[in-house]
Amino acid sequence: MKWRAFPLHPEIPEEGLLLRDLFADYSTVDIEKIRNRLRETAADLGLPLRDRDKTFNSRRAQELGLWAGSTRRGDAFHNAVFRAYFVDGKNIARIDVLTGLAASVGLSPDEARDVLLTGAYSAAVDSDWALSREKGVTAVPTFILENARLVGAQPYPVLADFLEMQGVDRSQ
Repeated sequence: MKWRAFPLHPEIPEEGLLLRDLFADYSTVDIEKIRNRLRETAADLGLPLRDRDKTFNSRRAQELGLWAGSTRRGDAFHNAVFRAYFVDGKNIARIDVLTGLAASVGLSPDEARDVLLTGAYSAAVDSDWALSREKGVTAVPTFILENARLVGAQPYPVLADFLEMQGVDRSQ
């Protein structure tokens, strides 16, 4: 299965945006409730997670992630970006942060910089963004199989049930 990047808020500036400002127009969004759910899910999955008050634009990280995937270092790069964003609170919109993450997983920071500055994977990310809008993706992760969807980070049993309800054979 090809990994696709689905953004939620491509309008977030490079310096980031406070979560309270991001959700200011949504009176029904309870940031603390979302944080609690994330904490629980991360704990269930054994993932590190740090509370944060700010979000950053992931566009460049998505472009570099596609490049890293083409070099067979995609998983390592995505794991490094996850840790940088969700644990270390780094601004993954910054080129210097991303080139450092590329170097940390054995990729050339100079090549990474060139990929970002030339927009080598920009069209591919644009295509992913268009597909996310077409599919009505409003949150990540969103799992779509045929016409069924499951939104949000889910524990394994929920994912397994989702797949089983869609007729996916678990023995494969």
